[in-house]
Amino acid sequence: MAIVIIDGQEIEVGDDERLNGIQAAKRAGVDIPHYCWHPGLSVVASCRMCLVESGTRDPASGKITMVPKLVPACQTPARANTVFVTNSEKVQQARAMVEEDLLIRHPVDCPICDKAGECYLQDYHFEHGQKERRADIKPFTSRRRSLGPTITLFVDRCVMCTRCVRFTREATGTNELMVIHRGAHEEIDIFPGYPLENKLSGNVADLCPVGALGDKDFLYEQRVWFMKKHAGVCSRCSTGCSIYTEENQDRIYRIKPRENPHVNKWWICDEGRYGWKHVHAAERNTEPQRLEGDDYVNADWSTTPALLDKQLRDADNLAVVLSPFLTVEEAYLLAKYARRVNKHATIALGFVPVVGEDETYPNGFTIRAEKCPNRRGVEEVASRMNGGLVAWDDFLARAEAGEFDAVWITGAYPEPWHDEATAQRLAEVPLLIVQDLLPSPLWSIATWRLPSAAYAERDGSFVNHADRLQSFQWAIRPPAGVMVEGRLYWRLLGEKGLYNARSAMLEVANEINYFAPAHHEPPPLGIDLKTSQLASTV
Repeated sequence: MAIVIIDGQEIEVGDDERLNGIQAAKRAGVDIPHYCWHPGLSVVASCRMCLVESGTRDPASGKITMVPKLVPACQTPARANTVFVTNSEKVQQARAMVEEDLLIRHPVDCPICDKAGECYLQDYHFEHGQKERRADIKPFTSRRRSLGPTITLFVDRCVMCTRCVRFTREATGTNELMVIHRGAHEEIDIFPGYPLENKLSGNVADLCPVGALGDKDFLYEQRVWFMKKHAGVCSRCSTGCSIYTEENQDRIYRIKPRENPHVNKWWICDEGRYGWKHVHAAERNTEPQRLEGDDYVNADWSTTPALLDKQLRDADNLAVVLSPFLTVEEAYLLAKYARRVNKHATIALGFVPVVGEDETYPNGFTIRAEKCPNRRGVEEVASRMNGGLVAWDDFLARAEAGEFDAVWITGAYPEPWHDEATAQRLAEVPLLIVQDLLPSPLWSIATWRLPSAAYAERDGSFVNHADRLQSFQWAIRPPAGVMVEGRLYWRLLGEKGLYNARSAMLEVANEINYFAPAHHEPPPLGIDLKTSQLASTV
């Protein structure tokens, strides 16, 4: 183990670790300000905001020899006996000069800038800037231009950190962005005829430390200090990216990536970033209904569970279809209930949407063709509870042959997932319960219509393609009239109190060996079920 000294504090660095001054200081609880450095990108040391004093300590005598000039912490490796001083007067003066230089040309339009409240320039100015402005205040312009379908560039706000340029070169390999002109006239721009439209383009808005790159979808929608941030898991493909859902008064305004080195590192794709609009769709199913004669009548949640239970117990052959958009806990509870009602009930895996092929980028990020978040978790539940896996197509064939007189199909798909022909294969089932998010052909022929919750309205766990289980809590409340699946299944099972996803997971871990590592409280970065190793926290 190597010893590095940060402001007089000794920290240990592993023999196989390669840290720079910023990373070493963070481990010591010291935040070194920076604009251009990012852990997922190459080091350019251009902003000079992270300048520190550096030197070495002689291991024998303990004498410290300092380098006469300040050095960029982002470009200085933290080796054995390296000394960093981050709070000296010399360092503070350097930071103040950098801040002053940036603000001479930067438009002070914070009241109309989307980055206000989470802007590095704002924060660093108050913490490290000059006490007084020494330059004349000049009128400024706010030039803007579109870089592509998702991003607008506010030219005069840019501090030329070049994070966005490096991202398109190193992370996506698409190279749409470049630096034009020289010196004080430098600007970010696209190559002519090549707009910024790769499938990870939204990440440049997150990377931008100031308000230069604006997300068109979020532009002028909400002030960041009004929103609440909730840790969650993306449901748009089987990568299962760690995300933050940002909302105000139960309305989602923005999805941002949450760092997870085991899954998505620092990024998310645009499909996950912008694929939440169905949560607030006007056509969402929001009322439980039952078929009486030829018409549907609204049902009451106070009596619906009891009526469902009676009808299901009267059925001879029951089948339950578990959607890959259910959480592990919800899938288990519904399967457990089906087995309690009918010990010979068929437990099937629902339709697994697959679109195209996996797309892998130079940085290792992959957009999966499998467009659901929990196929692995639900598959394990269905296989264990059924004594073998019954796939969607197998279930349809058996249902069309008249094998079942009661079928419960769960959905929660964000997009259309079946057609009229599929629905007609189930048209003769006497008791058809459909639980879904949006109207569909199956919804139109169901005996019972039960509205489903969206991914951001659930508690529970998803298992991604690589067998990593990630747990999360709900971010927003569902619309009035919607009962979250877990809560309904909890009531059908006669469990006491409110639905508790953690209690359900402990039961799953006891009953199904695959989930045994989930006996431990899942850390923020999840559990690798394949190796039974808990992920370390950041």
